[in-house]
Amino acid sequence: MRSHLSRDLSLMPSTTGRIARLACDRLQSAGRDIASVVAGAGFTRDDIVDDSRRLDAAGQIKLLELAALELHDDCLGLHLAQSFELGKVGLLYYVLASSERLSDALRNAERYCAINDESVQLKISFDGPLVIEIDDIDVDRQSDHHHVEFWMVSMVRICRAVTDRRLAPKWIKLRHFREQTPPDIRSYLGCEIEFAADTDEVAFAASVADLHAVNADVHLNTLLLQYANEALGKQRRHRSATLRSRVEAQIAVLLPHGKANLSEISQRLGMSRRTLARALSREQTTFSEVLEPMRKLLATRYLRERELPISEVAWLLGYREISSFTKAFARWTGASPREYRKSSRAA
Repeated sequence: MRSHLSRDLSLMPSTTGRIARLACDRLQSAGRDIASVVAGAGFTRDDIVDDSRRLDAAGQIKLLELAALELHDDCLGLHLAQSFELGKVGLLYYVLASSERLSDALRNAERYCAINDESVQLKISFDGPLVIEIDDIDVDRQSDHHHVEFWMVSMVRICRAVTDRRLAPKWIKLRHFREQTPPDIRSYLGCEIEFAADTDEVAFAASVADLHAVNADVHLNTLLLQYANEALGKQRRHRSATLRSRVEAQIAVLLPHGKANLSEISQRLGMSRRTLARALSREQTTFSEVLEPMRKLLATRYLRERELPISEVAWLLGYREISSFTKAFARWTGASPREYRKSSRAA
């Protein structure tokens, strides 16, 4: 049986799972049993084997931490990012690689990175040095070391690959703590990493932004951007529809008991109030904007059931007084519940 996190994947940030699968490949190459690591992160073997499955982002972070312990590699994220084939990033990488300039590629990365990982938000600044900031969405940054290090090194690699230059960052900052930059990583990056910083970011000289992409292809990039827009739109619509439907289902159950509130529903969905509110906000809605239309919809459905007394309809909608329900229904429809029931609209 899948874990609680896996069951609620549609409500939590998801990822393509490519980093988790890279870690599992490393475990298998080292002759280690991946079963305990996969299970410990809340996944099944099929989750890892099936490349088409998106994974819970928090579970992927957990898997990296467990794999690092199993491999006795305290820099697993850094090491994985150095050696994987960039083409495995998928559509996102080819959108970046076919962009005209590095600045264009990074703007595309900022816009489309959620296709690969909804828990990561890139923020690109061209004000002074070129700065790529990596921000977390709805994941615990304190538990995220290997994952954010993978992303940081991968962004350096992508900038180098897009321009075909061995670009050296001006600085790299990470919020978690390490005693020092591992020597092999310092040599690879060409700079020290400042740990225990107040941000996660990598910076390059301002002039780097104007470098041409060696594989720039205007026509290919236009086509790939169409695919990326479709993929991002589909992903957001699916997430929004699934989240809203689950919230609505809980509202219908809890209304008669007077418990259809943000706190109770977020708890039942295995989320904090803040996480649920933020998830709804990203879909440009709020809990109250889901609750009110749901109450109206249920009211009209219940009133069509003519054997239900109006007093019971009011109770099913969470109203303890019929007068309160009557006022709300008149606000929604311009008619009283009794008038609506008699009208052709309820026939």
